Amino acid sequence: MKELIKYIAQSLVDHPEQVTVEEIAGNQTSVLELRVAKEDMGKVIGKKGQTAQAMRAILTAASAKIKKRTVLEIVE
Repeated sequence: MKELIKYIAQSLVDHPEQVTVEEIAGNQTSVLELRVAKEDMGKVIGKKGQTAQAMRAILTAASAKIKKRTVLEIVE
């Protein structure tokens, strides 16, 4: 999951080298914290949050296959 989100984010931004994804694993749920350069934040979130919402939808579908809930947080 971590690599999937990192790949998508790097494809969207102008500074792909500054994209980092940290995974905080739990028993039932994992949290992925996505960090990007300040000037790329708008590209990752998208207009009205549509890009972030699409990334979360892909993550939800992929995590359903492994029967574990995964949440994406975009951190400044």
